Amino acid sequence: MDFGRLLTAMVTPFDENGKVSLDRTTDLLEHLIKTGSDGVVVAGTTGESPTLSQEEKLALFEHVVRVVDGRIKVIVGTGGNNTNLSVAFSKEAAKLGVDAVMAVAPYYNKPNQAGLYAHYKAIAENIAIPLIVYNIPSRSKVNISADTIIRLSKIDNIVAVKEASGDLDQMAAIISGTSDDFHLYSGDDGLTLPILAIGGHGVISVSSHVIAPEMKRMMDDFDKGRNSEAAQQHQRMLPFMRELFAAPSPAPVKALLNELGISVGSVRLPMVDLTKQELASLINIYQSFKESKDLRVSK
Repeated sequence: MDFGRLLTAMVTPFDENGKVSLDRTTDLLEHLIKTGSDGVVVAGTTGESPTLSQEEKLALFEHVVRVVDGRIKVIVGTGGNNTNLSVAFSKEAAKLGVDAVMAVAPYYNKPNQAGLYAHYKAIAENIAIPLIVYNIPSRSKVNISADTIIRLSKIDNIVAVKEASGDLDQMAAIISGTSDDFHLYSGDDGLTLPILAIGGHGVISVSSHVIAPEMKRMMDDFDKGRNSEAAQQHQRMLPFMRELFAAPSPAPVKALLNELGISVGSVRLPMVDLTKQELASLINIYQSFKESKDLRVSK
């Protein structure tokens, strides 16, 4: 299944009392659809999944599916470091009409490659919808090797990987060792273009909350062979992307969305809001990016 190329790792909107706001979620979804996201990943790390209860997540999944109504793809985060609970939660989520589930590598308990393979195989065998593997060693402290991902890709409903290892050699090995209908997504906004260049399919992005049209233009330029233009757009976006992760995510993107009039509320502890200085720096770099000229490189 093709979920599209620009997927947004969606923040979870909260109200003034820190509760999940379904009304604000509706507004955010309409913004993301309007600006070009092909799909959303709900209750991933950017959605502050560690601070959401299972009941909150299921209510959020059901609401997103209803609001989206087939206009874009809905992928939901169901992974954890307890395989039995991950299986049970994935089964519950699958009943709600989502397009796929995404499961992060088990964190803290540090399984070996055999354990990682068995974990994902157990989830996949218990659901009828697609599963996306999420490899992020910086958070999970384990790297899902290229060989393991290639093995997992042979399971019918394991259809993609979100790769946030930062290792282009590993990603190239995955791309060359899997079938054309198995898709590799960048898990790092700043590596989107390099990953496209080695055969990646797209990106699961945080930046696309606010710069989706520019990101799509870069990918379109690359697809059409306008490599200089794609590289220029990549270079323009990088300083903003770096600033968006200068403080722990999703505090910066939530703060910027609020500044832009898209109310998503605060973050839940242990995350904290940006300082006034951090917010001023973020707004300044965002405005500089928006005001910079997108000069087309002459042939």
